[in-house]
Amino acid sequence: MSTPAPTGHSELGRVAHYNLLERLEPAGPGELFRARDTHRGRTVVIRVMPAPDPVFLEQAKAFARVSHPNTITVFDAGEHEGRPYVAFEFVRGQSLRAELAGRPMNVRRAIELAIQITDAVAEAHALGYVHGGLSPETIGITAKGHAKIPAFEMATTNGFEEHDASRLRDYPSPEESRGERGDDRSDIYSVGAILYEMLTTRRPVPRGAAAPSAANAHVPRELDDVVLKAVAPNPDLRYQSAATMASELRSLGATLDARGGAGDEDDLPEPASHFGRVVVLTIIILAAVAIVTWWFTRS
Repeated sequence: MSTPAPTGHSELGRVAHYNLLERLEPAGPGELFRARDTHRGRTVVIRVMPAPDPVFLEQAKAFARVSHPNTITVFDAGEHEGRPYVAFEFVRGQSLRAELAGRPMNVRRAIELAIQITDAVAEAHALGYVHGGLSPETIGITAKGHAKIPAFEMATTNGFEEHDASRLRDYPSPEESRGERGDDRSDIYSVGAILYEMLTTRRPVPRGAAAPSAANAHVPRELDDVVLKAVAPNPDLRYQSAATMASELRSLGATLDARGGAGDEDDLPEPASHFGRVVVLTIIILAAVAIVTWWFTRS
């Protein structure tokens, strides 16, 4: 987290009881600021809308009900000089996309992040929300390595890339791609697609994906089953609740831990390839020696 700023007068002004400290680049409507909550002594992010927007204000107040350690928390929402604002958690970190860095993720790490993401989505579903904005770009990873999902199209963090609410879901389910309305199972597809990419660096094919182990031999069969169920083209064949998916992932993680070796793939030596290089080099040396010997004996 950032170092708290002093609670003095702000050159950028104030919004309600928040001193504005720094203007941030908005990835959505209105203006975005890092700010100091003078009532609670904490750093927050403030989004200020350009004009009265009752729908925005109503949604922001509703999102404050969502409380989960893997969700960026909405603290407050109100109006200041006729303009709606929302204040939410300020967290330093990077996006999941940055952690992926174009390579398959350690299997055990991927499972743990998927559990955190799915747990947060399950909390949203329990309160009646469909997220609709999940992707490696919108999911943040804190400095301590924990996943943080945006609070439903509005959250941003310093270092996380924020979802633009004007865009279509980044990881649409097959039914959404057909123009149908998404539901909880559409979020489950998105979570499954993100887990698929964490394991393979690829997105699943909407009409029916190959098992992740086909691209990553470190993926156990049991994890193939979980991922393929989450990204099933037919929503009736997917997990019907995010809580069930999270429970199965948690159980699978415990099984892999008990089995031993899960998540060590990044540290495994490459004896086969190393042996191959040694054999090739030995053959070249022996061939050279044989040629030289033949030349001298011939002479």
